[in-house]
Amino acid sequence: QVRGLCGTFNGDQRDEFTTPEGDVEAGVAAFANAFRAAGACPALGPGVPDPCHGFPGSRERAEAACAALMGPAFQ
Repeated sequence: QVRGLCGTFNGDQRDEFTTPEGDVEAGVAAFANAFRAAGACPALGPGVPDPCHGFPGSRERAEAACAALMGPAFQ
């Protein structure tokens, strides 16, 4: 079973944003803030910025790193 920031991966998109407390958030910011360590970083506002805009080259590195999630171990 998968749960956390990766979602539930059960084919039901209605519960992908399940928080550690078991609540289902409607928005990305509230979901991400539920996993935020207090004081470690600022809370996200309602408009979540695209991380690839602030860090050139991040998209390619992220796609390469996440390729494992699409590989045979998770099929």
